[in-house]
This record gives sequence, C-alpha cells and structure tokens, in this order.
Amino acid sequence: MSTSRTSRLICNPLDLEYRYQDVRFSGSVGGIVIGEPRRSVHREAADPSIVRYRGRYYLFASMSRGFWHSVDLAQWTYQATEKLPPYDYAPDVRVVDDALIVCASRKSGTSPFFRSVSPLDDDFEEVAPGTFAFWDPNIFQDDDGRVYLYWGCGSTEPIRGVEVDADFTPIGEPVDLVAADARRRGWERNGEDHRIPEPTTERERRAAAFLSSDPYIEGAWMTRRGETYYLQYAAPGTQYNTYADGYLTSNSPLGPFLHSEESPFSLKAGGFITGAGHGSTVQDEYGNWWHAATMRISVNDIFERRIGIFPAAFDADGVLQCEQGFADYPMTVPDGPLPLASHAEPEWMLLSGGATARASSSAAGHEPLLATTEDVRTWWVSDGPGRDEWLEVDLGEPKDVRAVQVNLADHRLADFASELTEGHDQGHTWRSIYATHQEAEYTFEASTDGRSWTVLHDGVATPHALIQVVEREHLRYLRLRAHRLPFDGPLAVSGVRVFGVGSTEAPEVAAADCRRIDPLTAEVEWTPAERAQRYVVRYGTRPERLTRSRTVLNGTSVELAGLNAGTDLWIRVDAVNEGGVTQGTLVGPAAHLPQS
Repeated sequence: MSTSRTSRLICNPLDLEYRYQDVRFSGSVGGIVIGEPRRSVHREAADPSIVRYRGRYYLFASMSRGFWHSVDLAQWTYQATEKLPPYDYAPDVRVVDDALIVCASRKSGTSPFFRSVSPLDDDFEEVAPGTFAFWDPNIFQDDDGRVYLYWGCGSTEPIRGVEVDADFTPIGEPVDLVAADARRRGWERNGEDHRIPEPTTERERRAAAFLSSDPYIEGAWMTRRGETYYLQYAAPGTQYNTYADGYLTSNSPLGPFLHSEESPFSLKAGGFITGAGHGSTVQDEYGNWWHAATMRISVNDIFERRIGIFPAAFDADGVLQCEQGFADYPMTVPDGPLPLASHAEPEWMLLSGGATARASSSAAGHEPLLATTEDVRTWWVSDGPGRDEWLEVDLGEPKDVRAVQVNLADHRLADFASELTEGHDQGHTWRSIYATHQEAEYTFEASTDGRSWTVLHDGVATPHALIQVVEREHLRYLRLRAHRLPFDGPLAVSGVRVFGVGSTEAPEVAAADCRRIDPLTAEVEWTPAERAQRYVVRYGTRPERLTRSRTVLNGTSVELAGLNAGTDLWIRVDAVNEGGVTQGTLVGPAAHLPQS
C-alpha cells in the first residue's frame, strides 16, 4: 500500500499552514462587560483574496503574516513577509497594470497600498500612503484601465465605491452601493440558522446589548463578466453557520446595482464545517470559475476560522452560483474545462459516519467519539500533553478506503504557549501572531484486522491533512500516534474523516414536503429514506436552478430561514449513504407569501 499527498485532490477546509495567534480578550466592549478577561492561542486565516498572476495563484488572508502561492489551486506553499502590515485584517490583492496591489483594513489614520511584480522575491513596497482609513477593501481594474476601490464593514454603514487615480487617490465622491435589507433578504438575518435566541443570563443580556441586531455587510469583491459587473458581499456575520456571499449586478462599476434574488450564491450552513462568506472569485487557466471563502470554527474565539474553495460558474442567464452540496468532501481540481454539474456528487463517499473510536486517554467532556461525529467544533482531547498519545477509529468492517482527512484542533493552548509581547491592541482585544510555525508530527497507520499495520503517513503534518491511499486494500482500523505537537500541548482531533467506495446499496428516495411559513422562511420535511445516513436539501427559485444546499446529518426536517421575500421556492431532498447519492423528487413551488 502507498499513499500520496501531492495530487490535485483537495478537501475543505483547505490544508494550509494556518498561523497561530496569541489573543487576549479584555472582557468588555465600549464599557459594557460581556465576559471574563481571557487569553487564547489558536490558528486562524480568513477573508481569502485569490488572484492568478503570471501563471501562479496568490492567496492573501487575515492574520497570516504572509501569503500562499500555488500553480494548480490544490498544493499551496506559504511564504512569510514582514513588508506588509501583519495586523491589518482582510488583505486584498488584485492585479493592476500587470502588478499585484495589496491593501488591507484600518480603523483610523490611512490605509496604505503596496505593489509587487515578483512576490516570491518579497519585493513588496509601499506605493501610496492612502488618503483615508477603510475596512474590507477591494481594488478592481476595469477593461478600460480605470481603477475602482470598494470597501465597507459594519451593521450601519453601507459598502461604498469610488474611482481612484494612479496614486489610489479618490476621484470624485464615494457612492453608496450596498446596504443591509434583512427585512426582505432573509439570508442577511443575524444568528445561527438566522435565529438569535432570547438571552437567559445577565452575561447574555450584556452581550446582546453590545451586538447589533442588524447584520454586518462586508467583504466586497468585484467581478466583471461580459458587460455585467458582479459586486459580491458577505452577511450576516463571520461567527454564524449562515455566513454567506451574495451579489448585486450593474452595467457600470459604480452602479446603480440590483440585488440578485439568487443570493446567496455561496452558502454552506451544514456539514462538518460551515460558513462560506467574505471571499473572492477567480477564473483558472481552463476557464473554470472558483470561489474562495471563510469557513467557521469560532470555538476558541469568534475569529477562529479557516478557508474553503468551491467550484463556481455563471449559468446561461448570467447567474453566479457555487456547487457546495458536498463542499467538505474530497474533490479533484481539474486540469481542463469542466462543467459545474460535474461537481454535484462527490468522487468518494464518507465511510466514517458513526464509526466508533478509542484513545490512550481523554480529557473530561472530550471523549474519542467526538472525532467521528462530523462536527469541526467538537473534538477529542488527550488528558494532558499529547506526545505519544493515540487515537484509533474503527469503521466496523473492512472498507475500500481512498483518502483520510485528519483534522487537528487547538485546545487550551494558552496553558502551554509562551506569551508574546508585541502585537496590536484593538481596544477589546489584543492580538499577536507567532513568527514561526508550530508543527505537529505524527504517525498515521491503518489495518484490516487490528494486528498488522501499514503506515500511511509518518512525519510533519498540517492541521487538515488529506492523505490519499493510492494502492488500496480494504481497511477497518485507523490510528494516529503523536510525536510532536504545537507548544507541546495536548493532542486534539476534531475529525478523522474517511472517504472511499462503499459496498452498500444507495438509499431509497426521500419523499419530501415544503411549506412557506413567512416571506423569508420555509419548513422542509421528509420521510426517512431506507439506508440513508444523511441528507442534502437542494433549493432555489426555479426547478432547474437548485443552486443552494443544506446538509442535514441528523433528523428529517430543516428550516430554511434565509430566503428572499417575493421569490418562489423549489426543493429536492437527496438521500446519502456510503453507497452513493439518490436524488429526491422535485417539490414546488412553495410560492412566496406577501409581507405584512
């Protein structure tokens, strides 16, 4: 048996060398006490900005102290730089006049612009100091050479745009382009599943007083296709499973813009890891479109996040859409043009759902089973430092395994990591980034019978390693044994996810029903399909355009509370198990209800 980690195979969240931060939360915001002061050490990267420049892709993300580059969108190499401000959130990179232009977010002073023509040589230099402070910027050069700046991040301020000159100085007055309208756009509504529970404790009431009931409108990104300008933006908040990207269109870079009723086009509210907002859209060398976005963990800190990349396309009507029904399953980045529909079903199925697990030790409340429950926000943890600790997963019977994603988590690392002294004070939070990577090293092995073991990986590993099994035999047991861990802390695993070819028969058809509860909400129910292990609910405004989806791991119903008022709803519930995907029957239209 042999393994490979150098193919064009990827699995979200992307397996990057996410940087560790030292974060200290003061416990209060604007004089309102919303929690206890605390310190957290964890990994983060978010707000991805990807461009293709001179045959190579460049990815810039928040709190990374550098950037990543790739020739194929699959294998990414990190490169540090001290020439760009490390603590300016949401760095933007675009190609302007055959050079990379980078800028990022500041709340005061001015936001500078940097230029590079050879980023791998670290030739970044400041070319303009900027004239004002902005947040979540996006630079865009039109086909006629004119350049525009878009920016905005907040619950009360809109996203704005302005033309800029060669020194990135505004030409004319900024134009308001996008403002929140959560009364009509259900996908902009705040909260987990677009619901905010009533506070039950004094601390929750203080926190609610700080948090706005309005969504954050943020993360602008402009794409031109033909004569149409697509202004993309994120809502409602990065800490929610419903964090998504929608868009507006215009025939002019500064509008007026019309909100697309097909928004959000990027949404992943269920599954192993959720969130698909504040991103960028890029076309590869074969004409395929891709959308990169922020994925949510938000356990150690609301800004504990990862990066995902999803197949995207414009349909015959110019509708921008992503394929995200199986967005956290392995997929191959194609080496030629490929229609979006080719990504609708996964190459391999999940074989580890419901697998049992055992471990060398476990911290209280973090038992081994949490490594197989398909939730990145829960994890097994060793009881104490993790060196030489192990975790073993049992699939129940030998199965045709093709790949394994090993997801490491960060658990109470502030108890082990040294405190940093240089950082950035945001008032309620102080942040610093560790200058060097903290690496994990482990042996990952597999067995058919639990007696004879084959090593699949031995050495340094990144936090979301995807290990492909090239020469296969049927495997039942998979075991991870740690040799070295970040800060010599505990071994924490949020998911050992096993993919391959199942031997079971695909599920029966799920019979579904759908009813509109209010203009922004629908309830979908279905009868259990025989042999189904999970379901993917696909929905959209037309029967041929089921562009959104929701994975349901447990249960036979889901509330879709992120609909746009005045639109019809069509749904299909697909049943999923190790043997494959069985499409459900199309149901609709669940006609829109008038607003009161």
